[in-house]
Amino acid sequence: MFIHDLESIIRDRIAAKSSDSYVSSLVSSGVDRILKKIGEEAGEVIIAAKNESKSELVFEASDLVFHLTILLQALGVSWSEIDDELRRRHR
Repeated sequence: MFIHDLESIIRDRIAAKSSDSYVSSLVSSGVDRILKKIGEEAGEVIIAAKNESKSELVFEASDLVFHLTILLQALGVSWSEIDDELRRRHR
């Protein structure tokens, strides 16, 4: 899945600490700023779902997952850990 590629890309951009990188600048702004973006994107997912627009929902959910991936990487959590937890809950 691309999510693992995205995770790697984000991890590299965080490590590079480039002011030209959206990811790097967002992370350098702190966790509160990342959380604000996640809140904004979650709201947009809700609106897209209420609008019953599949294409809008896919677009907004992708933004939410992107920003969630930034948060996870900034805090040292991998999608593999999330996958492990989901599998554990399924048992």
